Amino acid sequence: MSNAIIQPVRGMNDVLPTEIGRWQFVESVVRDLLHTYGYDEMRVPVVEQTDLFKRAIGEYTDVVEKEMYSFEDKGGERLTLRPEATAGIVRAAISNGMLRGARHKVWCVGPMFRHEKPQKGRFRQFHQVDVEAIGFAGPDIDAELVALTAQLWRRLGITRVKLQLNSLGTAEARRAYRGLLTDYFRDHRAALDEDSLRRLEGNPLRILDSKNPAMQSIVAAAPSLPEHLDAESKEHFAALRATLDALGIAYEINPRLVRGLDYYSRTVFEWITDALGAQDAVCSGGRYDGLIAQLGGEPTPAIGFAMGVERVVGLLEQSGAAPDPKGADVYLVAQGDAAVRGALVLAETLRAAVPGRRIEVNLGGGNFKAQFRRADRSGAVLALVLGEDELARGMVQLKPLRDESISATEISLATAGSAVANWFEENAR
Repeated sequence: MSNAIIQPVRGMNDVLPTEIGRWQFVESVVRDLLHTYGYDEMRVPVVEQTDLFKRAIGEYTDVVEKEMYSFEDKGGERLTLRPEATAGIVRAAISNGMLRGARHKVWCVGPMFRHEKPQKGRFRQFHQVDVEAIGFAGPDIDAELVALTAQLWRRLGITRVKLQLNSLGTAEARRAYRGLLTDYFRDHRAALDEDSLRRLEGNPLRILDSKNPAMQSIVAAAPSLPEHLDAESKEHFAALRATLDALGIAYEINPRLVRGLDYYSRTVFEWITDALGAQDAVCSGGRYDGLIAQLGGEPTPAIGFAMGVERVVGLLEQSGAAPDPKGADVYLVAQGDAAVRGALVLAETLRAAVPGRRIEVNLGGGNFKAQFRRADRSGAVLALVLGEDELARGMVQLKPLRDESISATEISLATAGSAVANWFEENAR
């Protein structure tokens, strides 16, 4: 057997302890914000039946055609690592009998998988926050989701984002528009690239989303979707825009914004940035009123969005809004076997007395000088020093590490928990 180092799978990255604090910060802000808006967390499997994504996302999308991690399991079932979360949440709502006229505001967070070319801001395993509102038909919920995302950027301290909006209309109006679009692109067939030729007969709207610079003049001259919307969708979109205006949320209309998944209808939106290079989309979503019926459920309107965690963390780092890594609060220095045992007992007492504070015990030996170096590197503001002499007298030294103006003092082991709690109240940080 080879002793060569096994490298991570290409495009699937480790998140190290030095980085995880920024992830935890984003996730905690998201969790708190969604709670205030009345959204409940749910969790769905990472693996689903392949047919779920083919039916939901669309046969002619890049995701289904090129990017899914699909395999046959030992039972002969065709399964896929989820490339996105909406389809799984909708499947869960149907299979668990959650619909029946009920309304749900739910969210989940976790890894997604797409076999894309790895590059900055794009990975084969990536993480998303996914938020869905099921059973809501009006533009008011569209506005709330956009307002929620705008509030999220404010809470995270992120400013280099802007909002783009469009409406795809109803399925019926889109079918008529698709016919016009197909005729237009057939007339310009010689100018289409390979991807656009493939999409032409299956889903010509996806050609509008082409990133190929050579295609941009052809795309720009194509019939405009907003000019072919049905009256009800125009009214829905106008009401959404009026509400966003009332909320003071700036946006721009992008008639070429069609999104990469086939299930969208009416409102689609995307928060983009100029801070992450080519990968400019940070948060994308829209309405999918026909998807639930398409997957076998009763007809139910719905809307949602997905936010890329890696990209938000990248924006935090660039903006300087990322919090500093959280170090220890208290470091226990102990010399001698009996003192180490006493320090472990004392640490448990402190964790109960000052919940939420990070308490570390020096383990693995070392003289006092080496232990204090470790205490300093831990970031702790307070050291408790326990030697055999202190242990015999039932005492422990309390030594501030970041403020030399505060002298070390001896405190009783019996009352150390309350003494440390009082110290943090008086010297809060």
